[in-house]
Amino acid sequence: MPSLRRVTTIVVLLLAAALIAGQPAPARGQELSIGLSAAITSMDPHFHNLSPNNNVMEHLYETLVAKDGSYRLRPGLAESWRTVDDLTWEFRLRKGVRFHDGSDFTAADVVASLRRAPNVPKSPSSFGIYTRQIADVQVIDPFTIRVRTKTPYPLLPNDLSTIYVISAKHEKASTEDFNAGRAVNGTGPWRFVRWQLDDRIELARNDSYWGPKPAWERATLRIIAKDPTRVAALLAGDVRAIENVPTADIARLALNKELTLARGISNRFIYLHMDSARDRSPFIADASGKPMEKNPLKDVRVRRAMSMAVNRQALADKVMEGAAVPTGQLLPPGLFGYVPGIRPPAYDPDGARRLLAEAGYPDGFTITLHAPNDRYVNDEQVAQAVAGMLSKVGIRTRVEAMPSAVFFSRANNLEFSFLLAGWAAATGEASSSLRSLLSTFDRDKGLGVSNRGRYSNAKVDQLTEKGLATLNDAAREKLFQAATEAAIADVGLIPLYHQVGVWGMRRGLGYTARTDEATWAHEFSLEK
Repeated sequence: MPSLRRVTTIVVLLLAAALIAGQPAPARGQELSIGLSAAITSMDPHFHNLSPNNNVMEHLYETLVAKDGSYRLRPGLAESWRTVDDLTWEFRLRKGVRFHDGSDFTAADVVASLRRAPNVPKSPSSFGIYTRQIADVQVIDPFTIRVRTKTPYPLLPNDLSTIYVISAKHEKASTEDFNAGRAVNGTGPWRFVRWQLDDRIELARNDSYWGPKPAWERATLRIIAKDPTRVAALLAGDVRAIENVPTADIARLALNKELTLARGISNRFIYLHMDSARDRSPFIADASGKPMEKNPLKDVRVRRAMSMAVNRQALADKVMEGAAVPTGQLLPPGLFGYVPGIRPPAYDPDGARRLLAEAGYPDGFTITLHAPNDRYVNDEQVAQAVAGMLSKVGIRTRVEAMPSAVFFSRANNLEFSFLLAGWAAATGEASSSLRSLLSTFDRDKGLGVSNRGRYSNAKVDQLTEKGLATLNDAAREKLFQAATEAAIADVGLIPLYHQVGVWGMRRGLGYTARTDEATWAHEFSLEK
């Protein structure tokens, strides 16, 4: 297992909680209401690999391997795991676990879940990327399974930390069955009560849960997508906690004695991706507006100049209002594959101009930066700030922002020359970013699937693929670090910053900020 350490956490346990804004507060421990910032698309745990969906599923379901708030692997429904040989992993399952309907959890449920997860019809984002390496699953006894992989694959426990285990009786259930609640039957700390689309998910404590039980009898996860409305709900006491406190409100809420905040650095980094593959790129023109015959983004000197022209600290301080940490790489400190020697590139506009001239672009060029306007914290504002910085060195940049559903569809069709996006390593280590964002696109291998600039570097590919097949943790981390160094030196993408997650809550509640940005009702605590 990778050795990961906790990055930044703030635990708050304060006394109080009485009446809130004139409304009777729920009796202590009876009900917790939380304002979430994004809707979910389904109650099917295998339908859509999407952060808001997965956040809710973590209340109801469990995985063989669990992760703590800093991505350290720990026992989940599997009490232990080990390699039998280079291709075989053995998992010993936890005994005495029951599904919400009272049935026993056994190896048959794991087999059914691994069979169903990659094969859900019409899945917009399949969990199949996490089962791709599995050749077969063998049941040794009701509480022991062996998983054979196609090649030596050290990240199998990491991948299985993303597959939710359902009851085998629901293997053939449709997504509609789950959405209607008929098939929702996990082993998690909460039982399903009701889902109202785009409004709320209601949960009840699972008093038969094998692990620590939630401090609350009931929980309501309310969908409040608009930032001002979410903050107003917290201030009015309509909810007792919210996630994603808007950056403009952090200072004001921090001064409110009825509230407390929890914050911690996220593993999600915001980056710029460039079309470094095509000879001609659609949104690049010369000073007169004429499309350029030669794509300047194929020249590493131009990409490096663009990176030097961005003032990351100003983005973190002024646009993100302190809720960001400048970065020059793929992971925050402490995660597996972080490279201690890579610092955020220095802001050097004069050096950027010199590099552009050296590359043959003394007069710069014109480019469009495409970005979502509803996916990441302050995404459009960040894109506008970056455009201003690039324009100052001669790269006249226009921003075109759009809803994320449109943005990602067009980005995946390679319609853009230059884009702003974000990435959170779901497995908590560097290979997630390396194989998705920086490896040469190869659909059959599942590599470069989010490489929307079609960056390609044989050295990065070789180091990444070798790392993915190396079982020794120390050797694997060195390979991923070397791949990261090669990709960053070649400016395969331009990292900007890591987001800082901020949660707000009424006094008397506590929450430990999670690196994965998750908001779990069962991790909110009451005063002692």
